[in-house]
Amino acid sequence: MRRVGIVTASDKGFHEKREDRSGEEIRRLIRELGLEVAIWEVVPDEEERIKEVLIRMTDTEGVDLVLTTGGTGLAPRDVTPEATRAVIHREVPGIPEAMRLASLRQTPYGMLSRGVAGLRGKTLIINLPGSPKAVRECLEAVLPVLPHALETMTGEFGDHGESSSKQKS
Repeated sequence: MRRVGIVTASDKGFHEKREDRSGEEIRRLIRELGLEVAIWEVVPDEEERIKEVLIRMTDTEGVDLVLTTGGTGLAPRDVTPEATRAVIHREVPGIPEAMRLASLRQTPYGMLSRGVAGLRGKTLIINLPGSPKAVRECLEAVLPVLPHALETMTGEFGDHGESSSKQKS
């Protein structure tokens, strides 16, 4: 079973002044996909703290997918994309492009999201916005490709575009 880490970047959430509804929405959607939430952390909006938890989840905890929520906007303390870019080895630009497109269908504010996605080793990291509604819209846009992405990045993808689970014997 694929293991997922959730990182909520929120000063108020970290100081328990706000409930982490966005992280909860991620957990709900991930469970529907049949994935296991192995670790979930709330960190302050600090680039170094976000980088530390991303590195620990990927390198030490060995999760297959890290989904972050929060810190992708234009506020001075919104630094999740910078932290993510600092730790990934390769970007996957189509994922945030699809999420922004899904958001733009709902609101013009979707163009203000700065979220990124990329690979660190064999872990996919995706930045999601901070509101539960935006998390749902964005994650629903990419959920259909996540199983294929996870198979591909771990080398489980078969020849000629067939996933290992669909290959003919």
